[in-house]
Amino acid sequence: MDLPVVFSIIILINIISGITIVFFERRNPTATSAWLMVLFFLPLAGFVLYLFFGQNYTRQRMFVVKEREDRCYLEDLFEKQRRVLAGRLHRFATPAAEEFHDMIFLLLQNNRAYLTEKNRVDIYTRGEEKFDALFAAIRGARHHIHLEYFVVNNDDLGQAVVHALAKKAREGVEVRFLFDAIGAMSGGGSRAAFSELEDAGGKIGVFFPSFYRVNYRNHRKIAVIDGVVGFIGGFNIGDSYLGEGPLGPWRDTAVRITGDAVRLLQFRFFLDWNYTTGEHLSLEAPYFPDTGGPGTTPVQIVSGGPDTRWNPIKEGYIKLITSARESVYIQTPYFIPDESVTDALRIAALSGVDVRIMIPCKPDHPFVYWATLSFIGDVLDAGVRAYTYDDGFLHAKTIVVDRKAGSVGSANWDVRSFRLNFEANAFFYDATVGAELARTFEEDLAVSTEITPEGYRARPFRVRVKESVSRLFSPLG
Repeated sequence: MDLPVVFSIIILINIISGITIVFFERRNPTATSAWLMVLFFLPLAGFVLYLFFGQNYTRQRMFVVKEREDRCYLEDLFEKQRRVLAGRLHRFATPAAEEFHDMIFLLLQNNRAYLTEKNRVDIYTRGEEKFDALFAAIRGARHHIHLEYFVVNNDDLGQAVVHALAKKAREGVEVRFLFDAIGAMSGGGSRAAFSELEDAGGKIGVFFPSFYRVNYRNHRKIAVIDGVVGFIGGFNIGDSYLGEGPLGPWRDTAVRITGDAVRLLQFRFFLDWNYTTGEHLSLEAPYFPDTGGPGTTPVQIVSGGPDTRWNPIKEGYIKLITSARESVYIQTPYFIPDESVTDALRIAALSGVDVRIMIPCKPDHPFVYWATLSFIGDVLDAGVRAYTYDDGFLHAKTIVVDRKAGSVGSANWDVRSFRLNFEANAFFYDATVGAELARTFEEDLAVSTEITPEGYRARPFRVRVKESVSRLFSPLG
């Protein structure tokens, strides 16, 4: 084929892609401009990148059924609580929940996030603690085990989890394991790695097996055992999360929940499992037992993703920041916020609130790391204090406000978690839990280095270039 013909075809493809981005995809102007620039400067490569990372228009069709089914399941359950909270007729279990009434109502409105109040919350910051608790819960299972993770590595820990699940399946326990296709593949996992579990009678679900689509991945990390014990947080399954990978020691956060909120974690798993496998589990008593209410911590389980009309987790983060009166502590491996989040942080800091953000000292994804440093620079002059965690890799996704309310889950502070991936976070309203999260943040300060405005302005030219290039393409998605 003649070179002019090839060039004409490439130009035509770029024009069609540009028209699709501008007229058919509901993107914000910043993301639209970024994609148009990629298509202009990288004609052929830009189109390939768009196939992998773009296509917002297609997601409207891919997930419309999922959104409709989720809303049908949730509508009746949450309407009664909405009326009660709207009329301010409810007496909350903690003073913190009463103080954050508007926050609770927001998440109920934009995500059907039903408030449960009889919960106990245990916090884990190291992989050994979290997985010891998970293995203990698995060993004690009597009826069912439901796991939903993004990454499941085919290594020592991954194989140990599969072996423990297979053992329970052979004992007659129902075992269901849902993992993301891309996430499992990135860790060397495959369907064959779960053969022992399937041979024992366990069931496997592979979420969205479209390997050429990098977006719309199931990034949630949820475990439910017997409908009584639940886990949610940032840990995936693999040796790296025990600190045995190339990034060294691993600092993360997950919570173990016992109480009524486990029903909502179970509910979230059911919706994802039904969509992925078509099994359509019913809301039967064995899966939703009476948990007995072992604590008094109010908890909401909030889900975000391309199937949601709003951005509930991001909006929850913003509401927490704007509600703060004393302090805001944030830990995240990726900090690539949009303007609304940046403005909320600036306003809080300029209002005298002690706003602190902690990020890793080393990258697992260099592009994202340099973009993160760029956005950190945007908020320093407003009085936000930022730190790099130096004792390994920081993977926690947490916020705690005024030592009494906050969130732990899978959602990072970036556009991918806010708009493109399926995420799940637990929002809590309890001074005891809040104080513990704040204390762990303050302990981490002892092994962290502050990024001062003076130090940031003195960074080398090569670092500035890396930040600028990374930031330029950060809105893509």
